[in-house]
Amino acid sequence: MAEYWWSIEVLDAELPASRWRDAYAAALIEAAISHGAKDWNWNRFDWGVIFEVAFDDWESWTTYRQLPAVVAALDATPDPINGLLIYPGRGGSAGAGLPRRPKPHLGAGAAPLPEEPEPLIHAGRRRWEEEAVERLFGMPPSTPPGHPERIATATSPQDAGRAAA
Repeated sequence: MAEYWWSIEVLDAELPASRWRDAYAAALIEAAISHGAKDWNWNRFDWGVIFEVAFDDWESWTTYRQLPAVVAALDATPDPINGLLIYPGRGGSAGAGLPRRPKPHLGAGAAPLPEEPEPLIHAGRRRWEEEAVERLFGMPPSTPPGHPERIATATSPQDAGRAAA
């Protein structure tokens, strides 16, 4: 059988909600237990208190909510207009009623093998220098300066002078 949780959240106002809790906690708990509550819990926060109560069905909750002791306690909150919230489920930042199941790891949880990065500087010429020489002169960088191939492929007299040097 499923439990249906309800939350009664009381916010601080001129009087702190903890004083309201001290005055009405016994009446709320007694009424809940005598009308079929399966579980209950109080939570204190900086901004107020939350009374969480679980019933087996909707009818038990509506019967509890209409009891004179419960109505009187809710009417006596520090701010019954803006400081009283009643909603289904656990209160505050409670999340799911059941714990989350762990999801299976993708790829059996294995991490990829570390790869060694390529070195940025090679012995001798750097790769970007070799690519620049190829782009400028249209030949592999291993051609020595002054080589006839270098001079023949120069596109301007300035390039020819640089190729010969």
